[in-house]
Amino acid sequence: MNEESEFMYRALKLAARGLGHTRPNPAVGAVIAKGGKIIGEGWHKKAGTDHAEVAAIKNAAGRGARSLKGATIYVTLEPCSKPGRVGACTDAIIAAGISRVVFAVPDPNPKNRGKAKRVLAKQGIMCECWSTDRTVMKRGSCDEEMLRRRDCVDVATKMMLPFAKHVKTGLPYVTVKLAMSLDGRICDFRGDSKWISSAYSRRAVGAHRAEVDAIMVGGETVRRDNPSLLSHQIPNRDLVRVIVSRSGKLPKDAQVFTDGKNETLVFADAKEALEELGRRGFLHVYCEGGLKLAVSLAEAGLVDEWIAVTAPIIIGTRPISQSVRMKLVRGGLLDPRAGDSIDHYGISNQTAFG
Repeated sequence: MNEESEFMYRALKLAARGLGHTRPNPAVGAVIAKGGKIIGEGWHKKAGTDHAEVAAIKNAAGRGARSLKGATIYVTLEPCSKPGRVGACTDAIIAAGISRVVFAVPDPNPKNRGKAKRVLAKQGIMCECWSTDRTVMKRGSCDEEMLRRRDCVDVATKMMLPFAKHVKTGLPYVTVKLAMSLDGRICDFRGDSKWISSAYSRRAVGAHRAEVDAIMVGGETVRRDNPSLLSHQIPNRDLVRVIVSRSGKLPKDAQVFTDGKNETLVFADAKEALEELGRRGFLHVYCEGGLKLAVSLAEAGLVDEWIAVTAPIIIGTRPISQSVRMKLVRGGLLDPRAGDSIDHYGISNQTAFG
């Protein structure tokens, strides 16, 4: 029989498929298991479509499951208990005859938190939340299954941060990415910033574009680099490009306006942009271009996470193209795996719940 953490890990992988597509809803995954085997699974694909729990129930029926009595549904987030654009997930779980519900983290909305457990309990359905289970979260525990469950909670919590911030503040979660050289430069003397980071780290960081709702850059980045600001590895048609330009003077032939692809919005002020994006239900904004823009967001207290890419080059007064990429030396030996350092920094007291 599989450990329960394996089912939750699978639900988390499914949830990740919805990142960048579900606004204003969170990305959620669900797995239905019976007799130690998965008999149904699903994820929330887009607002207005089936929630993960309903998608999993339908998937189980499509696989030929005749009865869900005795089955457990594993969900990355507490099931919704009131109908919105679609019906309440607790109603669907009750109607399907599922016997037990396990979810990784509670709803970050204080008005809804804990409601699912009460609704389901009235129908005799067992309900567990791993993040509030003392046995799971006991830090001194060395039990392998408990450690894996705790890891599931950590992943689910991280995934839920943008939705949690939007629920509590009405603003999207903001990630700022900056690439710099060892001597602290983000561009050379000509203002050129291509390419400080390596192709590998550009691919690694670029993959984030597929998981967010909007890419934000300053007007100077558009004027200087003419970027597409699209997710090339995993295309995301729901991604919106956001340009912050106080003057509004942007080249009409820039890719972001002429490629006929994703929508592009222009704002004169970063704070104004985030407030409007929040009103539109955007959950996660990824800021990639312009030190001035990054600093203005930071000074306004609007940055939730930083991604710092440090490249092993010294730019000095040379063009980036003439900078030599060095290798990391460990104990007098060259490390052939060495490249850029990619570090994530978040606000220390930031949590999705509580």
